[in-house]
Amino acid sequence: MAQTGSGKTAAFSLPLLNNLDPELKAPQILVLAPTRELAVQVAEAMTDFSKHMRGVNVVALYGGQRYDVQLRALRQGPQIVVGTPGRLLDHLKRGTLDLSRLSGLVLDEADEMLRMGFIEDVETIMAQIPEGHQTALFSATMPEAIRRITRRFMKEPQEVRIQSSVTTRPDISQSYWTVWGMRKNEALVRFLEAEDFDAAIIFVRTKNATLEVAEALERSGYNSAALNGDMNQALREQTLERLKDGRLDILIATDVAARGLDVERISLVVNYDIPMDSESYVHRIGRTGRAGRAGRALLFVENRERRLLRNIERTMKLTIPEVELPNAELLGKRRLEKFAAKVQQQLESSDLDQYRALLAKLQPTAEDEELDIETLAAALLKMAQGERPLILPPDAPMRPKREFRDRDDRGPRDRNDRGPRGDREDRPRRERRDVGDMQLYRIEVGRDDGVEVRHIVGAIANEGDISSRYIGNIKLFASHSTIELPKGMPGEVLQHFTRTRILNKPMNMQLLGDAQPHTERRGGGRSFGGERREGGRGDGRRFSGERREGSRAPRREEGSSRRRDA
Repeated sequence: MAQTGSGKTAAFSLPLLNNLDPELKAPQILVLAPTRELAVQVAEAMTDFSKHMRGVNVVALYGGQRYDVQLRALRQGPQIVVGTPGRLLDHLKRGTLDLSRLSGLVLDEADEMLRMGFIEDVETIMAQIPEGHQTALFSATMPEAIRRITRRFMKEPQEVRIQSSVTTRPDISQSYWTVWGMRKNEALVRFLEAEDFDAAIIFVRTKNATLEVAEALERSGYNSAALNGDMNQALREQTLERLKDGRLDILIATDVAARGLDVERISLVVNYDIPMDSESYVHRIGRTGRAGRAGRALLFVENRERRLLRNIERTMKLTIPEVELPNAELLGKRRLEKFAAKVQQQLESSDLDQYRALLAKLQPTAEDEELDIETLAAALLKMAQGERPLILPPDAPMRPKREFRDRDDRGPRDRNDRGPRGDREDRPRRERRDVGDMQLYRIEVGRDDGVEVRHIVGAIANEGDISSRYIGNIKLFASHSTIELPKGMPGEVLQHFTRTRILNKPMNMQLLGDAQPHTERRGGGRSFGGERREGGRGDGRRFSGERREGSRAPRREEGSSRRRDA
């Protein structure tokens, strides 16, 4: 058991590579990862570890990549295969992946595979692997479903626990802002203007958000770029080089995409979306304050996320102070300071003789007017500043901030703050569904295609880099299904989902409209029991909460309503 960022990849890669036979052109090491991004990252790391081993090839197999590309790679006889459970299972069923010579199997982030609903696929894959190989399982937590795998597939396993480190350095100044009265993008721009930073990294939850926030910052004049799992390695390296050498100032990234990131210039970390566990927060803010420099970390906290803030403070044994949103007066002062610094820099470093010569040619519009050098200087300053005013109008009065009350804190809980399963009932965790406005989408796969909820969750989570916590109600019909996703999906992501395949059939995702608010849905709905999906508490997750259409609820055989509580 070890937390993210504790060096697990090197821990399992180096011993396995030491026992690998480069002359044998067949898979000898298989690594299962929950997401495409992690699979690519592990494959890249193992490629780097084995770069001095002649004849060793590594291939990554994951959904969303064309089969012909993967088939060509498999025909070359790679000794190391890293992949997601769904795509690996597809290759096994097609007979394109031969594991008969396997000597090492690794399950990386097993608890994430459980949470995302892949555990059945994992068990199916493990059941097809011949005996005589070594199995290593890595997980941040050890729920009963994971322990069941160890009992079934491992012989006399030894459990090793790596003590997690949740302390943070005193040279990182931390604060949080309560999200209210203003859109987060507008607030982000204000904080960036008020902060004095060299380079910054902004953490968001989803791949879509990296693009949206990067576009918003570009519109505001910031030199920024997204970093997500859709980027190939060459583009990723190019982006990081731009950040390191000063051609890029702000990086917007997900936790997975930012793994292994070490750039000394980063002096500011903004948690645009609060992480779901305290460990991730520690890893995020650790990206700043490198090489003896002071660092700054800012956290955006929405009303429903107050519990997560408390968990972070309790785990780190400190109180994070709250800050106010920078007002117009402060922003005007900062703009004036920055502009004055630029002018001073020009005075000290530029050759101004040719511009002095131009002053004589600047004549007043009327013959009887004399050239007022102060007026001329003011006009030139205005031209240099452009349409971005130095002096801002006062902010409009905002509504009073809502005070937090303990009894109203329904935000999602830190995964490290959960009690033993036996101490609580199996019940829907409604607070985790409070993720803002949702929209309803239709996909052209249903029960007749053999699709299950776990297949849909896996495809959406992997292809859209959307945590399963933010996937709403899923309803299965005979020939199609409906799913709720957070509002504001970019058009290019929707097009990508249209081409994404589930059980070898295109999703053809279409937007149907806004989803009914959860509070209304709960009041008029009918709940159906059902098997709980692997990935939640206990042995699965219950989906319920079907909405009535008019005065009558749809019959069960017309569509299966599955309520997602994770």
